[in-house]
Order: sequence, then C-alpha cells, then structure tokens
Amino acid sequence: MRNPRNETLSAARPQDRPAKAAKASPERKCILTARHDERDHLLRLAISPDGLVLPDPLARAPGRGAWLGVSRQDLEIALANGKLRGALARAFKGAPLTVPDDLADRITQGHTRALLDRLGLELRAGNVVLGTEKIAQTARSGAIAWLGHASDAKADGVGKLAQAWRVGEMAEGSGMTGTILPLDRAALSVALGRDNVVHLGVTDAGAAARIAGPLARLLHFLGAAELEEPPPGKDVPAGSPHADAPAAAAANDDIDTKGE
Repeated sequence: MRNPRNETLSAARPQDRPAKAAKASPERKCILTARHDERDHLLRLAISPDGLVLPDPLARAPGRGAWLGVSRQDLEIALANGKLRGALARAFKGAPLTVPDDLADRITQGHTRALLDRLGLELRAGNVVLGTEKIAQTARSGAIAWLGHASDAKADGVGKLAQAWRVGEMAEGSGMTGTILPLDRAALSVALGRDNVVHLGVTDAGAAARIAGPLARLLHFLGAAELEEPPPGKDVPAGSPHADAPAAAAANDDIDTKGE
C-alpha cells in the first residue's frame, strides 16, 4: 500500500500507511495569533511555583497553561517587542510572571528531548529497526511504517534506503525518501544508546503515530514544516493554519487548568 509523500527537513513530517482514524484532540488557541488548532499541534507553556514561564513539552504540568502555535522566529520577535509578555499576562490572569530571555532555547531543547525520549521508548518496545542493511531488508519486505534519517546522513545512504522502502511499498516513482530529522547522528546515537545511528525504520503504525506528534511540533517551531498533510492515523490536517479566531472567542480557549 502506498504511503503519503515524504519530504526533506524543509517540509518533513513522519508518514505512515493509512490507519484507523483517531479522534481529534480538543482545540486550543494560540495566545499570540488567536488561531485555533488541536492541542496536540500546539506547544504548551506553564508556570513554576515561583512564576517562571517554562515549556511543557508533554503538556502534563499541573495548573493553568498557555498555548503557542508560532515558529521560533516569531516567538523571538514577540519576546523582543513585549507582545509575548502581554499575551502571557492575559493567559495567566495577571499572575506574577518571569519570562526567561532564553525561552526559545528552552522550548527547542525541551521538545528535542521529548522527541528523543519517544524514539528511545519505541526502540525499547521493539518498534525501531537500526542498521542500514537491516532497515533495507525490512523495508523491501513492506514492513517499514516510517523511515527517518539523521540531519547529517549522506545522500547515497538516504537514497539506498528510500529505494528499498519504495519497493516494499510498491511505490516506485513516488519520490518517497523518508523524513530528515532535525537531529544529527551524534544526538540519535546518544539517545538510543547505539553507535553511529544514521537511519532508523519504525515497523509499527502506532509507534509512527506516537513519533509524529513531538516531531511535528518541533519541526513547526523550528520553522521547518507547515504541516499541511495529515499525520499517521488521522484524517485532519496536522497543524494546518485555521482562520483567525473572532475577537470575542471564549477567554478559556487559550488556557487550560489541568495540564491536558
């Protein structure tokens, strides 16, 4: 069965074979743009007991949260011109806040760690194949649901595995190559506890879907993806822009009180 098209980092998303449609997650509103989207497609911020604004990559921190659907570049502009502080003050109902100057770095680092942790969990669960020859063999058998490559992977290695994947999926000529990750081989090797991890194949559709979320959020924040295509197992666009919300949108659209 043919997979959706996969592209390089400039528009990369994890892809998968069609799977049972998952129920859409609740919507939240970006505090900077007032655009609504599923909570799984936005970044959550929370405040520590002493009022420090911090990223919440897993969206599980207790208490009130604020949601962002912008790129790092846009966030840094909003941080510099004061718009972020004002939006946070409204979202957190005037609570005393400290916004760190390196918030963008903290968000990048936190969501990168969330992605690496997810990859590690899927490896330990037996859902990840490593090693060029083993991936190629598994791909040719049609058992690879998603294919990823380190950012510093060589073109010939990417091409070899992509060709094997297309053969296994009976998708020759489709241009499928897998996803170029915003992680180099050193980061992947440390996270997965293996030497020289350059490529990885995921054999389980559910695992591919679980990787899709943190990867898509990180890529979107880095400005590397518009996310207009659906992620594994979903029929709705992943992070595609919605029309601007009306000015009179409910006040609790951009917050949550349970870390959900």
